[in-house]
Amino acid sequence: MLVDFVYEGGRSVVGPLLAHLGASAAVVGLVTGAGEASALALRLVSGPLADRTRRFWSWTIAGYAVTVAAVPLLGLTGVLWAAGALVIAERVGKAVRSPAKDTLLSHATADVGRGRGFAVHEAMDQVGAILGPLAVAGVLAVTDDGYGPALGMLAVPGVFAVFLLLRLRARVPDPAVYETPEAPGTAEARLPWAFWAYAGFTAVTLTGFATFGLLSYHLVEHRLLPAAAVPVVYAAAMTADAVAALASGWLYDRLGSRTVAALPLLSAVVPVLAFGGSTWLAVLGALAWGAGMGIQESTLRAAVAELVPARRRATAYGLFAGVAGLGTFAGGALTGVLYDRSIPVLAVTVAAIQAVALAVLLASRRFRGKRRFRYPVRRR
Repeated sequence: MLVDFVYEGGRSVVGPLLAHLGASAAVVGLVTGAGEASALALRLVSGPLADRTRRFWSWTIAGYAVTVAAVPLLGLTGVLWAAGALVIAERVGKAVRSPAKDTLLSHATADVGRGRGFAVHEAMDQVGAILGPLAVAGVLAVTDDGYGPALGMLAVPGVFAVFLLLRLRARVPDPAVYETPEAPGTAEARLPWAFWAYAGFTAVTLTGFATFGLLSYHLVEHRLLPAAAVPVVYAAAMTADAVAALASGWLYDRLGSRTVAALPLLSAVVPVLAFGGSTWLAVLGALAWGAGMGIQESTLRAAVAELVPARRRATAYGLFAGVAGLGTFAGGALTGVLYDRSIPVLAVTVAAIQAVALAVLLASRRFRGKRRFRYPVRRR
């Protein structure tokens, strides 16, 4: 929550900040695109390295430290190339920490239910993601000193976040204590087919998932809402994200992987609602989009821990992020191209893709029935 406060606060003004330093639209796109690519691609390296070294706390703390240092420094730089490097560095920090952090969560949430645990994590993320940009906007509104004070203020929650991490590592140096140790020979050299089938489902369903950028474009270009109202819709979508994460996490602990079938259904509904001519239906579509994001960021990740042996989880989370990133990129490109051609064709195509995703999910459940890594919990 605290680090989301920091980096979402910073990301909310990255475009205007780079433009203030002389960047063109192409440079802004290049810098932010390179950052997102780094955040996903480098996990393919950091995940296996975290598994190999078993230093999950070190990777997690290092990644968070890079982020909470890079964002406040953005407010101090007056040079475009340095600001661009810091924007990319913040995303690199996310790549460094994410597989190790998700592995730590997978251990700790074994004691409370992984669906519930990952859901609470996502809901707290969204609290930070809403409060951070609002705090930055507030500081910018009451000061005339540019971006320095607004971004510098973010150092406070950043320092507190690192302090909490160090405190947690001292109290629980090995979070694997929350799980019963695996039997000898459980940690296979290869990831099971159930994981790859599940990753395939994720790639397919995200290929038919529109981006909020396209939703906001439709809202403004069709004059359904003024541009100033779009951030309010986004905040509402993030609220739906948090609620859906908590609800789907609770259901996952009771119903299992059947819960994630809600994601293709929501994804199919989004274009029908969001890309019409009604303001209220478009807002409902944005809320459905936010609910889908909540399932993606919580329950989808929780299920990965059930499919792979503990000693391969960081590797699995790194690979899973890469697959999800490719699906997200393909989804953004596909829905954008189809939107320009025909909105009805877009809606039909997305529905067809989500039907395929449901079929792949069914297949992944069959693989899962053959081999599933669920361990009894060691209660503390």
